[in-house]
Amino acid sequence: MPEPQAIVFAPPKTPVRRGSDPKQERSARTRQRVLIGAAELFTERGFRQTSVKDVADRVEMTKGAVYFHYPTKEALAVAIVEEHYARWPKLLDEVAREELAPLETAARMLDRAAVAFQDDVIVQAGARLQIERPQIDVELPTPYVDWVSLLESLLTSAQEAGELRADVVPGRAARSLVSAFFGSQHVSDVLSGRADVVGRWRDLSDLLFRAMRTE
Repeated sequence: MPEPQAIVFAPPKTPVRRGSDPKQERSARTRQRVLIGAAELFTERGFRQTSVKDVADRVEMTKGAVYFHYPTKEALAVAIVEEHYARWPKLLDEVAREELAPLETAARMLDRAAVAFQDDVIVQAGARLQIERPQIDVELPTPYVDWVSLLESLLTSAQEAGELRADVVPGRAARSLVSAFFGSQHVSDVLSGRADVVGRWRDLSDLLFRAMRTE
């Protein structure tokens, strides 16, 4: 894959661990359990309709125990959105190892993202929380821009490799792909709870990539 993609979806640097700590590992497992429970509720009900007590009840803990790990409901929302975005660098690494051509890499990234939206509650909750940003009194990352950047980089490389039709402008095509992808997963969410998001995106993807690809 082309070099510019390395700066897109760059994961945060993590400190090097120097041996296991059972207490820290147990705390990390508990935090993840709380995060999953909150993600399930935010996906089902939304931010405003979910309380910290709801989360505590879902994971069978006390409110105090939840507050110990996440001091506010907003902190839970931020943590889920950050986990949502942390999925994409890992996915990019996995697809990069397949060593596909640029246009096929773009298609594979979006196909794999569709699977994540169908199966991964963290991804689902992060998407809903981003839609509900005006209701959440905390700053969240700006959605979609990293996806546009990644796809524009891939489409530019595809253009250089002769994979795109001459009239395709990579930046415009990238914005269109992002709008189509996230629009289709939202429609799928509304109509079927994302049960058909993979098939719905496959149909749309076939049309879009066929329109961009050289004969």
